[in-house]
Amino acid sequence: MTDKIQHPDTLQRFLFDGSPVRGALVRLDAAWQEVLSRRDYPAPIRNALGELLAAGQLLAANLKFDGTLVLQLQGKGALKVLVVECNADRTVRATAKWEGEVADVGLRDLVGEGGMFVITLDPKNGNDPWQGIVALEGGSIAEMLSHYMQRSEQLDTWMMLAADGEAAAGLLLQRLPDGHGDADGWPRVQTLADTLTREELLGLDADVLLTRLYHEEQVRVFDAEPVSFLCSCSRERVGDMLKMLGGEEVGDIVLEQGSVEIGCDFCNQQYVFDEDDVRELFDYDVTEAVRQARH
Repeated sequence: MTDKIQHPDTLQRFLFDGSPVRGALVRLDAAWQEVLSRRDYPAPIRNALGELLAAGQLLAANLKFDGTLVLQLQGKGALKVLVVECNADRTVRATAKWEGEVADVGLRDLVGEGGMFVITLDPKNGNDPWQGIVALEGGSIAEMLSHYMQRSEQLDTWMMLAADGEAAAGLLLQRLPDGHGDADGWPRVQTLADTLTREELLGLDADVLLTRLYHEEQVRVFDAEPVSFLCSCSRERVGDMLKMLGGEEVGDIVLEQGSVEIGCDFCNQQYVFDEDDVRELFDYDVTEAVRQARH
């Protein structure tokens, strides 16, 4: 592509005037590179993670709540887990785990038999999280999520996702429920979207892409929203997790290993708590208490 990307790391929402269709485009550049800088992913795992990250932003685009959307794909094959977190402030983080050599195969082969796809909405207002299970219908993340939106939300959905070592991108189209206007609008918009190539999705700015696809349609484009990488881990949160484990278990680890070391799967930050740290954390000498319990 010769078109220079003018608006990297952006989510672009839009509507079709006269047709009951809404859409969103997302492109992740620096945010995606931040994810990739934390771990050396095999190409098939990397691309699947990038597609899931783009999908998370697209699904979060139309959510009206202050909280976190989590997409988790669990596998029984070489791919063990893909996890993406998208926050209401358009910050993201993502990670993946796998085992052994990863062949250059499709997503279903990576996942293997018995995989699971879970969507979690975790509000910040104190309410309990909501979870939905996505059936593994289709051979791609886009197909699985499109089927899920149709079955669970009764929303006709078209989605295309792409990722490589440079960028992750996605296009989402949805037919609005009880929509008025051009009855042929949805099939026409979807048919035009089917002409989009993976290279165009990864290589074109939103305004250029929408113009190429829908130059004969009336498209109302909203202000682009910046997307960025942010990991929410902290020493305080790790400390809270250790408190939940309890002083006896933490004291045992410190006595055996000299310290407790916890690493963040998302950003690889390492948090180390030695004997003095855990004493301060629990407000008593946990290691001495363990010593006395052993005698």
